[in-house]
Amino acid sequence: MHYFDHSIHFANGRSAQIPAGKVVCVGLNYRDHISEMNSQAASEPVLFLKPSTALVSLEQPVAIPVAYGACHHEAEMAVLIGEQLSECTEQQADEAIIGVGVALDLTLRELQSQLKQKGHPWEKAKGFDGACPASAFVERARVKELQDLQVRLTLNGEVRQQSSTSMMITPVPKLLAYISQFFTLMPGDIVLTGTPAGVGPLTPGDQLTVALDDLISVSTTVVAR
Repeated sequence: MHYFDHSIHFANGRSAQIPAGKVVCVGLNYRDHISEMNSQAASEPVLFLKPSTALVSLEQPVAIPVAYGACHHEAEMAVLIGEQLSECTEQQADEAIIGVGVALDLTLRELQSQLKQKGHPWEKAKGFDGACPASAFVERARVKELQDLQVRLTLNGEVRQQSSTSMMITPVPKLLAYISQFFTLMPGDIVLTGTPAGVGPLTPGDQLTVALDDLISVSTTVVAR
């Protein structure tokens, strides 16, 4: 398993490497996904963490742990934090974003269901090694509007997930400000902002293309780990 530092591509053609931090994920942030999961909208954002060891490059084959049952894809817009945020305002949160990318929140769905039924935490289903394949990031200055981007996942030539970030229940600056009330966000941390409907299982040999509007498009293959 090859872990990685975040790569940011700037408009002038240069790039930079930022050491990887933790991943803060937001659950149930698209109403269509809430419906397909037979869940109910929460009164506030649903948060969980993935460790830095979950981060791998989306440009490499996506390795799934087949011994634990179905592993589902969840495509999400990711934002890269460049400044420390603690109990911040929405404006401070917006100004701290230095990169925008796309990532997969890989989920061992059967294991997650088993853990939920027992009332146990489900980090093992969400935070395992390689559970967050992420793209390189584009400079924040290249993104005019965070809440007007298309998130799309194509599986074996068929579009499975596609939605606009305008459909988020809680927009990005508000999310970051909320997160910072509980977890200090540090440079190198990334936040996954929720997945739209269309999540489903992956199988070794599947061909994936994950895209964020016309900014990023990454094609890869699923393999067994």
